[in-house]
Amino acid sequence: MQDALLAPTTVGATFSCAAGVQLGATTTPKLHALLMRAAPDLGKSTSATKRKYMRPRPFKVNGKPSCRPDEEAMLRNDGSYPSGHSALGYGWSLILAEVIPERATQLVARGRSFGDSRRICNVHWLSDTEEGRIVASAVVARLNAEPAFQADLADARTEITALKVRNPGTNCASGAALLAL
Repeated sequence: MQDALLAPTTVGATFSCAAGVQLGATTTPKLHALLMRAAPDLGKSTSATKRKYMRPRPFKVNGKPSCRPDEEAMLRNDGSYPSGHSALGYGWSLILAEVIPERATQLVARGRSFGDSRRICNVHWLSDTEEGRIVASAVVARLNAEPAFQADLADARTEITALKVRNPGTNCASGAALLAL
């Protein structure tokens, strides 16, 4: 599953259809840089709570495989609550919704599904992904209080507005069908 792969190159593929424009380091460098700068704050925002509770992952409890068996050994020693993936995906969607407000509904829905994919993959419980979204909302609110973040957000809006062609550059039918569920 695409959402299980976290890398700087995946944010464009993850959100381009919802954004209605091809996102990425070469197509939208200012926006990409903004998302990459927010990634550590979003991704690490759940770490202390994970360490405190060390909630077992679903695959440990139910004995069923995850979407990424290659990561199960590492995930066995990492708490499930709250979901860092959910915090990252939802946080990115909130930032993208600020940059492309006319696509906010689609972007936030995609951010929610990013976290929900962790339940489908049997590595998080529902409360893990929900709490990840709450944490992301707080992190994005805090980032918005920073003048440097506001300046980068304005630059990203200008960059998106300047794009003459709004085309996600991929076949978005399958993603739209999943979000409709």
